[in-house]
Amino acid sequence: MTTSRLPIYDELKWRGLLHQVTDEEHLARWLHEGSRTLYLGVDPTADSLHIGHFLPVMTLRRFQRAGHRPILLVGGATGMVGDPSGKSEERNLLSVDTLRANVAGMERQMRRLLDFDAASGSARLVNNYDWMSQFGYLEFLRDVGKNFPVNVMLAKDSVKSRLERVDGGLSYTEFSYMLLQAYDFLHLYERYGCELQVGGSDQWGNITAGIDLARRVHGVQLYGLTLPLLTKSDGTKMGKTETGAIWLSADRTSPYAFYQYWINVSDEDAGKCLRLLTELDRAEIESLDAARQAEPHLRQSQRRLAETLTQLIHGDAGLAKAQQATQVFFGAECGDLTDRELLEIFADVPSQEVPRARLEGEGLSLIEALVLAGLAKSNGDARRAIEQGGAYVNNRRRTDLATRLTGADLAGGSVVVLRSGKKRYALLRFAA
Repeated sequence: MTTSRLPIYDELKWRGLLHQVTDEEHLARWLHEGSRTLYLGVDPTADSLHIGHFLPVMTLRRFQRAGHRPILLVGGATGMVGDPSGKSEERNLLSVDTLRANVAGMERQMRRLLDFDAASGSARLVNNYDWMSQFGYLEFLRDVGKNFPVNVMLAKDSVKSRLERVDGGLSYTEFSYMLLQAYDFLHLYERYGCELQVGGSDQWGNITAGIDLARRVHGVQLYGLTLPLLTKSDGTKMGKTETGAIWLSADRTSPYAFYQYWINVSDEDAGKCLRLLTELDRAEIESLDAARQAEPHLRQSQRRLAETLTQLIHGDAGLAKAQQATQVFFGAECGDLTDRELLEIFADVPSQEVPRARLEGEGLSLIEALVLAGLAKSNGDARRAIEQGGAYVNNRRRTDLATRLTGADLAGGSVVVLRSGKKRYALLRFAA
């Protein structure tokens, strides 16, 4: 793994990745003096990371590229409790089996972003269930709980904001979350010499609780660093759409949908995302900034952002698939796309279900197909479209009035894409 061109603290500062630090002057010097061990914790609330996780995981990747030793902690134990930070209500508690499945899914993605086999500075993946499950309740209260003054815990923003809600409140289960995360930091310090914790801005209270615990137990100084939350220019969370979150798993969010999300971000957000999320260097990012100001209609920043992130998450094959799907929407032949991909590309166009039997024998005439799809008002209208060169099957022009659709015309397993003129699309879905 290559190293960063800038010292890590300077790079984080230039990119706008620093939100809060426990001791800015000392931390910058301390990081520059040698290789340090740091960690990021992620609770396995789903079997995939989403865009909200992407920023802190990429930050951990930046530290590794700068020569530091990252630990990625998956919260198999803390995930059973639920973090109240940044939440307006208590999360549903997950079963042990569900958490294990989620941990496995997230682990696969993390191994794509961090190097766990480096000759030096190899990333380490740990699960806090491995040590928290060894604690008895009374033992934990005696050894850990005694170090937490309740008045200090109540003063934490993550706790105070929930207690102040008229319609809310905070369960004892969630209240205890802070102790668990604080002990994680202490354990990683004792086991691996970990001295820095990285997290989102909503984790400040939990991070400082861990620092306080280590000071009380060992008299040592640990450090904390938080990142800004990934938000759009209007203040809403990035990575949310009308259909839900943008996930890093191709099973949850296809490479095409992932690519489209980034290529459609606003000009105001494009520059910020290039800095926060990509590994493009300063010179290229500033060049893209200038191009965006001079020729915003070309959307060069958005294209570079979409290409870079899609390749990182889904590889060369995923990027190629996403670009192919994008070209299909603008008239390229459908090729080897799946039904799911075609339905995603053409999610907003009219769609009709037709019995698959209509494709058997002589098949379905193109004239009738255009009428069924709503692209022609009558058979005569359909004939004129074909004769004038305006009828397309899977984005391939058809000019023969005798054309009939058969199973060989299915672009995916069950879909035929029809087009009239340059922009009028419709789908026929052939069901058994």
